[in-house]
Amino acid sequence: MLLFSRYSRRGPSTRLRSLQYLPLLRDRGIDVEVHALFPDAYLEKLYGDRPASARRIAWQYYARRIRQTLRRDTHDLAWVEGELFPYLPHWLESLLARSARPYVVDYDDALFHKYDMSSSPLVRRVLGRKIDQVMRGSACVIAGNHYLAARAAQAGATRIEVIPTVVDEHRYTVVNHVDEGRPVIGWVGSPATEEYLLDNRDVLEQVCAKHNARLLLVGPRTEVAGQFGSLVPEVVAWSEDSEADMIARMDIGIMPLRDGPWERGKCGYKIIQYMACGLPVVASTVGANVDIVRHGENGFLATGTDAWRHDLEQLILSRRLRTRMGLAGRARVENEYNVTVQASRLANVLHSAGGH
Repeated sequence: MLLFSRYSRRGPSTRLRSLQYLPLLRDRGIDVEVHALFPDAYLEKLYGDRPASARRIAWQYYARRIRQTLRRDTHDLAWVEGELFPYLPHWLESLLARSARPYVVDYDDALFHKYDMSSSPLVRRVLGRKIDQVMRGSACVIAGNHYLAARAAQAGATRIEVIPTVVDEHRYTVVNHVDEGRPVIGWVGSPATEEYLLDNRDVLEQVCAKHNARLLLVGPRTEVAGQFGSLVPEVVAWSEDSEADMIARMDIGIMPLRDGPWERGKCGYKIIQYMACGLPVVASTVGANVDIVRHGENGFLATGTDAWRHDLEQLILSRRLRTRMGLAGRARVENEYNVTVQASRLANVLHSAGGH
């Protein structure tokens, strides 16, 4: 099988949706040859101080992918992350990728909205239905949540399987919630998602001040700390090696979101990470959050400032509640939201799509 990913290991979607499965798929008789469109060096330039340089060299990676898709060696199936050639029209992509069929295509965000909701009229006109066409031509659409699956059904995909984005639960240590010390409200994200955190800064400031709680932020820009007024959060850089340890320092995990089309396509991975560490969660009532969080059992689904304040205060004030909800979340990860369980499902999809 050929895997056409967008990035190498530094790309979160690639790492979680495909690369972490490869050893388990091999055990199930599936050998995967990985072809990343953009290497890690490209991401370092793009997200560092040389984005223009990264964009100038992007076409050399497109040329390499063209050569890869035109190979005539035998493979049973192509596994495509989103699309083969970002920002190329479907007719050209399909022409270049004739040897990459049959194929399955995988989505863990609303990639189609980058095109059909673009601010550019030209992009909307030329590419607005591209992802629908990619979905329709696939042997199977693997969707990370039901919003993405619904789009695939609307596009006319012949087969759709919902496989959530999950964790290797063995990487996460269950925390021991104690009464001593100040409770820690934690958030994991990136500069691209810190706006959702800042939407809730007033309630976080109020709750932390009232109950002497702390705020730990993993992954935003360091400047975010200065936007919380009297509350001084601890801001830590994200890394794959340290993220599980950082989450284990928390007592409550939060995932605020806005209720928009792009956000409905998110797969709630951070919630699953919190639950893997035995944390209760408070999350916005948006998209996959509703499927993952069982309100009152492993956390709370909050809509509006009053609900966020009430739910956070309940968890801050009760160690017993934090422990009970955290263990319920961990049990759900062990039973459903982990790589071993989902690897069996993924292997079945790939075997059948490849004709086995």
